[in-house]
Amino acid sequence: MKLQRMNRRALTLGALAVSGALALTACGSDDTGSSGKSSSSSSATAAAGSIKCDDAKGQLLADGSSAQKNAIDAWVKNFTQACSGVQVNYKGSGSGAGVTAFTQGQVAFAGSDSALKPEEVTASKSVCSSGQGIDLPMVAGPIAVAFNVSGVDDLVLDASTIAKIFDGKITNWNDAAIKKLNPDAKLPDLKIQPYHRSDESGTTDNFTKYLIAAAPSDWKYSGGKAWQAKGGQSAAGSSGVAQGVKQTNGAIGYMELSYAKDGLGVVSINTGAAAPVKASSDGATKAVAAAKVVGTGSDLSLQLDYTTKAEGAYPITLVTYEIVCDKGNKAATLPATKAFLTYIASTEGQGILSGIDYAPIPDAIISKVRTTIDGLS
Repeated sequence: MKLQRMNRRALTLGALAVSGALALTACGSDDTGSSGKSSSSSSATAAAGSIKCDDAKGQLLADGSSAQKNAIDAWVKNFTQACSGVQVNYKGSGSGAGVTAFTQGQVAFAGSDSALKPEEVTASKSVCSSGQGIDLPMVAGPIAVAFNVSGVDDLVLDASTIAKIFDGKITNWNDAAIKKLNPDAKLPDLKIQPYHRSDESGTTDNFTKYLIAAAPSDWKYSGGKAWQAKGGQSAAGSSGVAQGVKQTNGAIGYMELSYAKDGLGVVSINTGAAAPVKASSDGATKAVAAAKVVGTGSDLSLQLDYTTKAEGAYPITLVTYEIVCDKGNKAATLPATKAFLTYIASTEGQGILSGIDYAPIPDAIISKVRTTIDGLS
């Protein structure tokens, strides 16, 4: 009996040793096993094995697009678990604030839903000691038109109707134009309360570019990051717009799909295709796949087709850029900047986007982004 107990004890200790060794092997493995469907701790752990920290260390400050903040948050969680010597602080104050912070030398990189303007490139040269700011497309995503109307779960609108709603020309939910697009919906006699961004925003820029291109006779404003139409209610950031719509019966607003949750309805867009198109990661990817690179040199800014009628392509899609110096980055932050950007442009980094309501950048474009990041100096 005593011998049997000793043998059982030896077997138990051996099993524990083997399981411990397997656990250590898993922690150091380069096999991610990530499905790319979630930003949860399990996907963060899985992705960590493929992240290369190199000489990355210290604090990395960044600011800009709130559209990509949910994606950045997921990436930061994964990256900092692997590279514990780096802290990444991304504020998400809006594209305008991010570009300003970058051109003033306050951040290592910025996020923007709009490519740099010529005057912003010029301003960046004083910060990039031997180069200039460039646009690296990193996150794609649909801009959802979200609504909160009691008793209405599904809603179809077209560009003309959306333009008139946000310009105050259509003011009630039972308007004839909305009824025509939704013959089976029980539309209430209820005031429409449109919400827009109060801060300068690349989301606003892309949303109004869509209206300018797809409804030119109904949207007479020039566009840009600042909202120009009169009336409506405003809120800061995509999260602020989402919160305003959620709290107001009869409200409608534009925001990234990742913010259009918790009871908000999402408009399907009548593009002229066979069926209305709802905001989705797949729909955004189809739209971005047709984009053209219009940047020069290391700049990879894109031109989107907001009037697409391709089946399943969602027209109100934005691309968020990471803005960084091509040359002349600060020596103290360059290793961390390159390591972080390398991860988010990687197969693993791009792979988590669909699971959090964003869309990965198509292979033909993201491969160029990776090459450009390798050459940053």
